[in-house]
Amino acid sequence: MEPSLESSSPLLLQTLWDKIRAQEDFLRSPLFPVLFSMTLYLSCCLPYMCLDTLSSRVALVHRYKIQSHSRVTWAMAWSCLATSLHTHAVFIFPLSVLHWYWRPVVLPAQAPGALRVAWDVLACLLLFDLQYFVWHVLHHKVPWLYRTFHKVHHRYTATFALTTEHSGIWETLSLGLFAAVNPNLLGCHPLTKMLFFTLNIWLSVEDHSGYDLPWAPHRLVPFGLYGGSPHHDLHHLKFMVNYAPYFTHWDRLFGTLLHTDKPDTHDVDVLDASKRCDTASSGVTDVSHAPVYEATQSCVKDYEVKFRGK
Repeated sequence: MEPSLESSSPLLLQTLWDKIRAQEDFLRSPLFPVLFSMTLYLSCCLPYMCLDTLSSRVALVHRYKIQSHSRVTWAMAWSCLATSLHTHAVFIFPLSVLHWYWRPVVLPAQAPGALRVAWDVLACLLLFDLQYFVWHVLHHKVPWLYRTFHKVHHRYTATFALTTEHSGIWETLSLGLFAAVNPNLLGCHPLTKMLFFTLNIWLSVEDHSGYDLPWAPHRLVPFGLYGGSPHHDLHHLKFMVNYAPYFTHWDRLFGTLLHTDKPDTHDVDVLDASKRCDTASSGVTDVSHAPVYEATQSCVKDYEVKFRGK
C-alpha cells in the first residue's frame, strides 16, 4: 500500500513537535504570536543588516547589491524598525489577546507527516501569493487605495531588509490576515502553520533585502518560476510591474512581469527627478539614499510619474 499524505510522522518531525509542545503554556499565551513574529522577523533581517553595514567597505559584498548606488543609514533602519515595533505593540498584540480569549490554541499530540507538511506549506504559499497579487494590483490601480494605504510602503525605491514591514496598519493587518487564515482554511497542523509562517517571513525579507546572492531562492527554483529579490526590487523601482510577492506566474499571465538585470537608464532619470523633488520637500540633503517616491502635492502627484517607454 502506498504511503499517503497522512502517513505516520517521521521521527524528526515528531521529536521537533514534542519539544515545541513542551512549551505549551507559552504557546497558548497571547504573547507568543507577537514575540514569535517579531523575533523571527528580526532574525531574518539581521544577516542582511550586517551586509548593509559591510557593503560600503567590502567589495565582495557590494557586488551583490541590486542597486549599487543605494546606501542604508541608521536613521532609515530605525524608522522602519520603529514602525514595525509600534504595529506589533499597539495593534497585533491586542488582536492576539482577542484571539487567545475567543479561540484557544489546540495542540494535537501527533505530528503531521512529512509529505503533508511539504504539500500544505506549498499550498499556503501559493494561496498567499494569489491573495497578495490581487490585493497589490488593486492598491496600485485604485489611486485612493494607493494614497491611503500603500504609499508608505513605497517610500524607498531601493529596498533593504527592514523595509519589509515598513507599511501602514491596514497593509500589515490585511496581509497578515491572509497568512494567518490560509493554514486554517486548508486544515493545516499547528506545526505546519509555524513552518509556513517562518518560510513566509523569510521569503518576504529576502524579497526586500536588496541583494541578489548566489544562494537566493530565485536561483534555486528552475524555469524562472520564482522572482525573488530582483523581481520585487524592480517593483519598488518601477511601481507598475511585478505585483506578485514570490512566484512569477500571475504577473506572466496578466502581462505585468518584468525581468531585467539592470534598471533602464531612462527610468532612472525620471526617478531622479522625483527623488530631487521628494528631497526638497522632506529636508533630506543626501539624495543617494533619500526617499525616492513620496509623490507629495507640491512635487509629484500620485500616478503622474510616467516612465519612458510605457
